[in-house]
Amino acid sequence: MSISAASRSPALAYVLLTLTSLFWSGNFVLARAMHASIPPMTLSLGRWLVALACLAPFAWPRAWANRAALKASWRRVVALGLIGIAGFNTLVYAALQETSATNGVLMNSFIPILILLLGAVFWGERLVLRQISGVALSFIGVVVILCQGDPVLLARLEFNRGDLLMFLAALDWALYTLVVRGLDPEVDRLGLLGVIIPIGLLAILPCYGWEVSQGHWVAMTPGNIVTFLYVGLFPSVLAYLFYNRGVAEVGAARAGAFIHLMPVFGTVLSIVFLDERFRWFHALGVAAIFGGLLISERRRPAAVVSTPQSERP
Repeated sequence: MSISAASRSPALAYVLLTLTSLFWSGNFVLARAMHASIPPMTLSLGRWLVALACLAPFAWPRAWANRAALKASWRRVVALGLIGIAGFNTLVYAALQETSATNGVLMNSFIPILILLLGAVFWGERLVLRQISGVALSFIGVVVILCQGDPVLLARLEFNRGDLLMFLAALDWALYTLVVRGLDPEVDRLGLLGVIIPIGLLAILPCYGWEVSQGHWVAMTPGNIVTFLYVGLFPSVLAYLFYNRGVAEVGAARAGAFIHLMPVFGTVLSIVFLDERFRWFHALGVAAIFGGLLISERRRPAAVVSTPQSERP
């Protein structure tokens, strides 16, 4: 259903992108908590099998009806399956086997910066000063939270192989965001998800086979089952649909900036579930993150009211 340019509002997109960051924060926390029980390839495979089981009855009929548009964009569709389904999540889960949650979130915070840089270098997108300023301020807020307001703690961070894998995951997601942004607006987003998940699963299967051959089996305990259900539904089905919609509505750079909310939600989840104290550096970091989002989202007075066709779903 088409919506007139005058009635279009980014408010819903902002809500969806905020929920996406919340669901992804839960994914990071849970994956780290269960890293000793569920190996990374198994978690990635189980995640997308659950997601596919939930989506297939709804997504596949829409994908079939939209097959002409999907076929016309097949190269981009395959890339999304390999980058967004197989690549990002497998790298994240592998990284969380070897790095701390603090280091992982810090590496993940590079994503908005990478989106801007890759967009400028490879897509020829113009960097706007207010976007750069907003991302920089938000990133400062992330650093304040992670180093607990003490620069000495930041200087002491040690980056291991897991940190490198997390940085590669951040690079992977920046590429995914830009590829999604350039997707033909005629491609149905739900149908797309029903197609790229099987592509990603095919890429994960060999890695899973290798993991099993190394003796890494998973017992189907209640805790493991709940983990698979959560990561398969919230950060997979719902978050991907929300994120794709958000990118289509407000663009790659603005959507990527919402990833800076993940450390905020991570802090809140830690306070609620781990009984941690809310201290002054938490408040300062949250203020900087939201301040950066406000700066990057502020519209210029002469902004065009219509949404470019390339950014419409």
